[in-house]
Amino acid sequence: MSPATPGGSLLVLALILPVAAMLVAFVLGGRAAERLALAALGLGALLAMLVAAAVYRAGAPLAYAVGGWAPPLGLALRADGVTAAMLLTAALVLLAVALFGRTGHATPPGLAEARAPFAFWCFLLALSAALAAAFLGGDLFNLFVALEMLTFAALALACLEGKPSQFRSELRYLLFALIGSVLYLLGTVLLYGGYGTLDIALLAGRARADAPTLLAAALMTAGLAAKMALFPLHLWLPPAHAGAPPAASAVLSGLVVKASFVLLLRLWFWVMPPLAAAAAAPLLAALGAAAILAGSLVALRQARLKLLVAYSTVAQIGYLFLMFPLALAGDAEVAARAWLGGILQASSHAFAKAAMFLAAGLIAGALGHDRIAALGGAGRAVPVCVVAFGLAGLSLMGIPPSGGFTAKWLLLTSAVATGQWWWALVIVGGGVLTGGYVYRVLAGSLTAPPVTDAPIGDAPLPAAASRGPQLVALALALVSVGLGLLPLASFGLVQVGRLGAAP
Repeated sequence: MSPATPGGSLLVLALILPVAAMLVAFVLGGRAAERLALAALGLGALLAMLVAAAVYRAGAPLAYAVGGWAPPLGLALRADGVTAAMLLTAALVLLAVALFGRTGHATPPGLAEARAPFAFWCFLLALSAALAAAFLGGDLFNLFVALEMLTFAALALACLEGKPSQFRSELRYLLFALIGSVLYLLGTVLLYGGYGTLDIALLAGRARADAPTLLAAALMTAGLAAKMALFPLHLWLPPAHAGAPPAASAVLSGLVVKASFVLLLRLWFWVMPPLAAAAAAPLLAALGAAAILAGSLVALRQARLKLLVAYSTVAQIGYLFLMFPLALAGDAEVAARAWLGGILQASSHAFAKAAMFLAAGLIAGALGHDRIAALGGAGRAVPVCVVAFGLAGLSLMGIPPSGGFTAKWLLLTSAVATGQWWWALVIVGGGVLTGGYVYRVLAGSLTAPPVTDAPIGDAPLPAAASRGPQLVALALALVSVGLGLLPLASFGLVQVGRLGAAP
């Protein structure tokens, strides 16, 4: 390969920008960290747009060989349509979370700098860098390093408040993540021993469906499933997400699990031979279907709002795995439709779930609790948050015209077209169950507040529930809905670089 394709330098900038900003912020201190983070994440969103535009315009992936050394001697950064779409999604959600975090993690003039706000901005930049590395990396070992960076940055954000309950839940997350790392690393050792390289593009032309390769794929898949909390390896996710601050929950649920998902796509659609991928796809989809049904049923029974949203994440992750058998079966048109449905589900879920967690955190802050049975008056205290939660819920349910509807409709029609009608039943059933737990929250929030000496809505709102953070949650929810209003032709970006897609 050539050292770089036209536009390849954008990939380097997207990776270096958050790293440089984090290092400078660490040196300069709290107030500078906030300004640098906001500036860097804003520029990161612009760079992600430029990368997406360059990929779409070229109709081919961007590439950059680090140091001018092509693989296997060197490392390569690559951006195809999936990478560009997820990089843009991550950049926009991170920017929204940074704007949301200004209220709770700012250092006003005249006050001494505190450790928690300083750590928030530094680790948010670290998370941005890790996501860029996870999406742009072209080598399986370096992607492992990126996932480890992502895990520790997310853990730090989730424990910023220093509560004992947070440390207990995040230690469980760390345990599952480390077990997943060991399994993934064992798989990369087997692949390197068999083929002498871990570059995805080179492995795509060499991998065979022999026992060592299949064992490596199984180990890596189990490790990645543990990291993204695929059922039944989901036990760490609900307590970790429910106990974290709202901003951390938003990025954990909306973005962190998506890095492992993109790597799974690379492994099964690029590295593994088609016959092996087709054989494994029904098993992955079955686990996804179990996640949809089990996660939704458990969410229906939750008494706390944040736990309900966390179990909803377990369910919504399952939809991502339904694309595996659908994108590998049928003609090219059906495969492209299923592929688009899966990627659109990943993107719309990121915006919707980030909006849900931010709104849930603001509702809990305004009421002083997050008990679903006692949400009465939330619609009066923080109406914008309730609207944001409802709009995000519409996307998760798959109600038109939301992005979640378009994604689930594409997957459903692909299931029918390929004769795999059982996945269509799972999609419909999951939507009905999602409607059940979203209705619980909205119905409770819109009831009259309890009779007290100081009625809800008359007392001043906490700083975290001020107008700015509420509007951020609403904006994310509107994006999740607005994705469904775009014509399907505009999503041609995600087909760029897909194996089997027309050049």
